[in-house]
Amino acid sequence: MRRIINSTYISLDGVIDDPVWTMPYFDDEAATFAGEQTAVADALLMGRRTYDGFAAAWPTRDESDPSTGAAYFNNVKKYVASTTLTDPEWKNSEVLQGDLIEAVTALKAQPGGDILMYGYGVVTQALVTAGLVDEIRFWIHPVIVGGPSLSAPLADPRTTLTLANTRAMKSGVIIATYTPTPR
Repeated sequence: MRRIINSTYISLDGVIDDPVWTMPYFDDEAATFAGEQTAVADALLMGRRTYDGFAAAWPTRDESDPSTGAAYFNNVKKYVASTTLTDPEWKNSEVLQGDLIEAVTALKAQPGGDILMYGYGVVTQALVTAGLVDEIRFWIHPVIVGGPSLSAPLADPRTTLTLANTRAMKSGVIIATYTPTPR
């Protein structure tokens, strides 16, 4: 069975939106880890907001430069959880049909590599609650951004996580990998 891996950049104060503040920390070490994630993932799963942001940015990047990651993001199979998107224009994108939990359960049952998710929103929370997310990797950045916190709109007091791994980078970024604890 395929695994769903969520990878989310987060500030010390819990901000995940518009992660332009991560750029000073995206060094060779971070690029290597990001490449390790994409090397074993043959699909992306995202909500509408993440899809819109990625679809606006990645197609404009140079696919011939391996350091950009554009070739991967533009060519990998993409699944979008949305009730309003009907005709995605970004190459290899497909809108999941019907019930989200049923559709993602079917995706996990298909042969293939990991399914990678970026960002942590309502889609991720629904999948965590349903027991479908296998790992959550928070890239904790040593910066206070200010703004809405990750936990404010999405907190589910029943969601508990078990620490599976940590990786500290020279830049000060800590990647904390968790597995959802069964209820």
